[in-house]
Amino acid sequence: MKSNRVTLITLGVKDLDRAVSFYGAIGWSPSEVMEKVAFYDMNGMKLGFYTLEGLSEDMKRPVQSLGTGAMTLGQNFPTEAEVDAAYDAAITAGGNVVTRPEKIFWGGYSGYFSDPDGHVWEYAMNPYWPLDEDGHLA
Repeated sequence: MKSNRVTLITLGVKDLDRAVSFYGAIGWSPSEVMEKVAFYDMNGMKLGFYTLEGLSEDMKRPVQSLGTGAMTLGQNFPTEAEVDAAYDAAITAGGNVVTRPEKIFWGGYSGYFSDPDGHVWEYAMNPYWPLDEDGHLA
């Protein structure tokens, strides 16, 4: 089995209903929602949103020790116009502006927003990473 793989990314959230509502407003559909966690199918992997209390209990660590990491989640789009449309939808749904999409020095186009729990997303168009018809890196 290959080592370079991720099967699950789990993000802690203060309010699971709010997280599910936000991601639903930008077009995401959960594959499973339980009392403390919601899972989304991500083309061969899963993204989970777990209540901070549930994640704390699972990890056997106090909630205040969970912290946040300096990281971003990224989603690429085939055109700048699609980046703009998706970005505007995220802000309208309750996301917070970090940086609006703009042309980037390396030749791409991207912007950042955070979801209601502060998880930062980058929406980008990278001319060096073409996408297939399903939105996967080609």
